[in-house]
Amino acid sequence: MGGPAEFWDQRYADPRLSFGAEPNAFLVSESGRFARGQRVFVPGDGEGRNGVWLARQGLVVETVDASPKGVEKARALAAERGVGIEASAADLAQWTWPTGHYDGVVSIYLHFPEVLRQNMHHRMLASLKSGGFVLLEAYTPRQLQFRVEGSVGGPSDVGMLMTEAQLRDDFAGAEIVSLIETVVELDEGHRHRGRSAVVRLVARKR
Repeated sequence: MGGPAEFWDQRYADPRLSFGAEPNAFLVSESGRFARGQRVFVPGDGEGRNGVWLARQGLVVETVDASPKGVEKARALAAERGVGIEASAADLAQWTWPTGHYDGVVSIYLHFPEVLRQNMHHRMLASLKSGGFVLLEAYTPRQLQFRVEGSVGGPSDVGMLMTEAQLRDDFAGAEIVSLIETVVELDEGHRHRGRSAVVRLVARKR
């Protein structure tokens, strides 16, 4: 069985952008928390839509994704949009996360196996400078029912989905600015479409 790099390389082999070229709506709505020139990390940014948009807002952007093919497409999107991003391919579970380095971490639909989730979220928080923000949007277990009803998006493994309670626990060391489970209508490429159950978090490092 292949790992995440092989899985996502197969997905990103399609010349279309799986999740489109435009940024996630939740990210856009919360991006005012960052100032031009700040350093933001976007783990699991795939083909680059969110990192490239942040770079266009004047932020210094670093991305790491498991898929070399995704990173290649992210660099191409950045060049097309006239910005630079520092994009590299690595397994985030093996990658050496910095400490106290970023002003923001943006985690958009980055779903880890249940055994890794809390540790990865702790690493996100530890990588921030004091006062830095984590912005996170992910699918909740309710998404499995929406998928039955025709929604497209999210892991089929319930253990990889996230709840408000889990995120409150994972980020207990931070100031929870906002945390809510909600239902949204997604229109992000051909892999995130339809009525969708999500959880949205804004957490500030103390």
